[in-house]
Amino acid sequence: MIISDTSPIVSLAMINRADLLGRIYHAVLIAPAVYNEIIAGVGHAGAEEVVGWDWIKVHRVSQTEVFRVLRVNLDDGEAESIALALELAPQELLLDERKARRMALKLDLPVAGTLDVLMAAKRAGLISTVRPVIDDLLQHAHFRVSRSLYHKLLSSANEEQASYSWS
Repeated sequence: MIISDTSPIVSLAMINRADLLGRIYHAVLIAPAVYNEIIAGVGHAGAEEVVGWDWIKVHRVSQTEVFRVLRVNLDDGEAESIALALELAPQELLLDERKARRMALKLDLPVAGTLDVLMAAKRAGLISTVRPVIDDLLQHAHFRVSRSLYHKLLSSANEEQASYSWS
Protein backbone atom coordinates (compact mmCIF):
# COMPACT_ATOMS: atom_id res chain seq x y z
CA MET A 1 0.00 0.00 0.00
CA ILE A 2 1.22 3.44 -1.00
CA ILE A 3 -0.02 6.80 0.27
CA SER A 4 0.73 9.96 -1.68
CA ASP A 5 0.63 13.66 -1.06
CA THR A 6 -0.47 15.98 -3.86
CA SER A 7 2.82 16.97 -5.48
CA PRO A 8 4.07 13.57 -6.74
CA ILE A 9 0.73 12.92 -8.44
CA VAL A 10 0.24 16.38 -9.92
CA SER A 11 3.89 16.85 -10.92
CA LEU A 12 3.88 13.61 -12.88
CA ALA A 13 0.43 14.37 -14.33
CA MET A 14 1.70 17.73 -15.59
CA ILE A 15 4.20 15.92 -17.80
CA ASN A 16 1.82 13.08 -18.71
CA ARG A 17 3.75 10.48 -16.68
CA ALA A 18 1.42 9.87 -13.71
CA ASP A 19 0.70 6.49 -15.29
CA LEU A 20 4.01 5.42 -13.76
CA LEU A 21 2.45 5.59 -10.28
CA GLY A 22 -0.39 3.30 -11.30
CA ARG A 23 1.93 0.92 -13.16
CA ILE A 24 4.40 0.64 -10.28
CA TYR A 25 2.05 0.63 -7.30
CA HIS A 26 -1.30 -0.46 -8.85
CA ALA A 27 -3.18 1.46 -6.13
CA VAL A 28 -2.35 4.75 -4.44
CA LEU A 29 -4.27 5.97 -1.41
CA ILE A 30 -4.79 9.68 -0.91
CA ALA A 31 -6.33 11.61 1.94
CA PRO A 32 -9.40 13.78 1.31
CA ALA A 33 -7.30 16.96 1.65
CA VAL A 34 -5.03 15.71 -1.14
CA TYR A 35 -8.06 15.00 -3.31
CA ASN A 36 -9.32 18.53 -2.59
CA GLU A 37 -5.93 20.03 -3.51
CA ILE A 38 -5.98 18.11 -6.79
CA ILE A 39 -9.55 19.25 -7.50
CA ALA A 40 -8.55 22.85 -6.72
CA GLY A 41 -5.93 22.49 -9.47
CA VAL A 42 -8.43 21.32 -12.09
CA GLY A 43 -7.90 23.52 -15.08
CA HIS A 44 -4.14 23.42 -14.61
CA ALA A 45 -2.18 21.06 -16.82
CA GLY A 46 -2.49 17.48 -15.65
CA ALA A 47 -4.82 18.01 -12.69
CA GLU A 48 -8.13 17.36 -14.44
CA GLU A 49 -7.22 13.84 -15.56
CA VAL A 50 -6.26 12.72 -12.03
CA VAL A 51 -9.87 12.77 -10.86
CA GLY A 52 -10.92 9.84 -13.05
CA TRP A 53 -8.08 7.40 -12.42
CA ASP A 54 -9.34 4.18 -10.84
CA TRP A 55 -6.00 3.36 -9.21
CA ILE A 56 -6.26 6.41 -6.93
CA LYS A 57 -8.42 5.74 -3.87
CA VAL A 58 -9.50 8.37 -1.33
CA HIS A 59 -9.24 7.13 2.28
CA ARG A 60 -10.43 9.13 5.27
CA VAL A 61 -8.21 9.79 8.27
CA SER A 62 -9.78 8.45 11.47
CA GLN A 63 -7.20 9.96 13.86
CA THR A 64 -8.26 13.56 13.42
CA GLU A 65 -6.36 14.71 16.51
CA VAL A 66 -3.06 13.63 14.89
CA PHE A 67 -4.05 15.59 11.79
CA ARG A 68 -4.78 18.71 13.88
CA VAL A 69 -1.36 18.51 15.55
CA LEU A 70 0.46 18.03 12.24
CA ARG A 71 -1.52 20.83 10.61
CA VAL A 72 0.15 23.36 12.88
CA ASN A 73 3.35 23.04 10.81
CA LEU A 74 2.20 21.49 7.51
CA ASP A 75 -0.46 22.12 4.90
CA ASP A 76 -3.66 20.07 5.03
CA GLY A 77 -2.63 17.57 2.35
CA GLU A 78 0.74 16.86 3.95
CA ALA A 79 -0.76 16.63 7.44
CA GLU A 80 -3.55 14.27 6.37
CA SER A 81 -1.13 12.14 4.33
CA ILE A 82 1.17 11.69 7.31
CA ALA A 83 -1.76 11.03 9.68
CA LEU A 84 -3.10 8.43 7.23
CA ALA A 85 0.34 6.81 7.00
CA LEU A 86 0.53 6.60 10.79
CA GLU A 87 -2.83 4.79 10.77
CA LEU A 88 -2.23 2.42 7.87
CA ALA A 89 1.55 1.76 7.89
CA PRO A 90 2.09 1.95 4.10
CA GLN A 91 5.00 0.50 2.17
CA GLU A 92 5.84 4.09 1.19
CA LEU A 93 4.59 7.59 1.81
CA LEU A 94 5.18 9.78 -1.24
CA LEU A 95 6.12 13.32 -0.22
CA ASP A 96 8.27 15.89 -2.00
CA GLU A 97 8.25 18.90 0.32
CA ARG A 98 11.26 18.99 2.61
CA LYS A 99 9.41 20.05 5.77
CA ALA A 100 6.83 17.26 5.41
CA ARG A 101 9.53 14.68 4.64
CA ARG A 102 11.45 15.66 7.77
CA MET A 103 8.32 15.30 9.89
CA ALA A 104 7.46 11.92 8.39
CA LEU A 105 11.00 10.65 8.93
CA LYS A 106 10.89 11.79 12.57
CA LEU A 107 7.77 9.65 12.89
CA ASP A 108 9.64 6.66 11.36
CA LEU A 109 7.52 6.56 8.23
CA PRO A 110 8.97 5.13 4.97
CA VAL A 111 9.32 8.26 2.82
CA ALA A 112 9.89 8.39 -0.93
CA GLY A 113 9.35 11.11 -3.49
CA THR A 114 8.79 11.73 -7.15
CA LEU A 115 12.45 11.08 -7.97
CA ASP A 116 12.27 7.72 -6.16
CA VAL A 117 9.25 6.87 -8.31
CA LEU A 118 11.32 7.58 -11.43
CA MET A 119 14.15 5.35 -10.21
CA ALA A 120 11.63 2.56 -9.47
CA ALA A 121 10.17 3.03 -12.96
CA LYS A 122 13.61 2.64 -14.49
CA ARG A 123 14.35 -0.48 -12.42
CA ALA A 124 10.99 -1.94 -13.52
CA GLY A 125 11.78 -1.20 -17.18
CA LEU A 126 8.90 1.27 -17.51
CA ILE A 127 11.28 4.03 -18.64
CA SER A 128 14.70 3.60 -20.17
CA THR A 129 16.23 6.79 -18.75
CA VAL A 130 15.30 9.11 -15.89
CA ARG A 131 17.04 12.24 -17.16
CA PRO A 132 14.47 13.31 -19.78
CA VAL A 133 11.65 12.80 -17.28
CA ILE A 134 13.43 14.84 -14.60
CA ASP A 135 14.18 17.53 -17.17
CA ASP A 136 10.48 17.61 -18.11
CA LEU A 137 9.56 17.96 -14.42
CA LEU A 138 11.99 20.85 -14.05
CA GLN A 139 10.83 22.59 -17.20
CA HIS A 140 7.07 21.97 -17.17
CA ALA A 141 5.95 21.06 -13.64
CA HIS A 142 7.63 23.73 -11.51
CA PHE A 143 9.58 20.89 -9.87
CA ARG A 144 12.69 21.86 -7.92
CA VAL A 145 15.80 19.81 -7.35
CA SER A 146 19.33 20.89 -6.49
CA ARG A 147 22.08 20.46 -9.05
CA SER A 148 23.93 18.11 -6.71
CA LEU A 149 20.87 15.86 -6.26
CA TYR A 150 20.23 15.96 -10.02
CA HIS A 151 23.78 14.75 -10.72
CA LYS A 152 23.71 12.21 -7.88
CA LEU A 153 20.50 10.72 -9.25
CA LEU A 154 21.88 10.51 -12.79
CA SER A 155 25.00 8.86 -11.45
CA SER A 156 23.06 6.24 -9.50
CA ALA A 157 20.92 5.64 -12.61
CA ASN A 158 24.13 5.11 -14.62
CA GLU A 159 23.21 7.90 -16.99
CA GLU A 160 25.36 10.53 -18.60
CA GLN A 161 25.94 13.69 -16.61
CA ALA A 162 24.88 16.25 -19.21
CA SER A 163 22.89 18.65 -17.16
CA TYR A 164 19.64 20.49 -17.33
CA SER A 165 19.89 24.15 -18.31
CA TRP A 166 19.65 25.83 -14.88
CA SER A 167 18.67 29.27 -16.18
